[in-house]
Amino acid sequence: MSGPALPYHQRPVDETSVHTADLPATPQRDRNIPARAWVEAPEELLGLGQDIDQPSADYKRRIGRWLLWRAGPASGGDARYMAVAADDLESRFVFRLFPDGTGDGVGPSGRTHNRFRAWKEDLLDRG
Repeated sequence: MSGPALPYHQRPVDETSVHTADLPATPQRDRNIPARAWVEAPEELLGLGQDIDQPSADYKRRIGRWLLWRAGPASGGDARYMAVAADDLESRFVFRLFPDGTGDGVGPSGRTHNRFRAWKEDLLDRG
């Protein structure tokens, strides 16, 4: 599927079943792939945003070996990200992004991060 780049909240949801190996490496700008369409999705991912009133997590991109998912808006609201290792679905890390732009999450290094960029860099450094 390919088309014009759309803001994340205007992208159509693509419910087509997808396996881990078929998740694209780059950000999808024309559609959202929900976690429920990922055949191997861990249960924890399927409920990622329930406690912050964000019922669906969408696939964002690969960062090294990590598959990045987000429940909630990219900015200006409560969001939670999960990185799942494509080669070990039990290996996962979560980052909470708050409406004021602050955050909280432990990366693969074991360090706690309060900036989303630092958390993503930790993922990249370890995968």
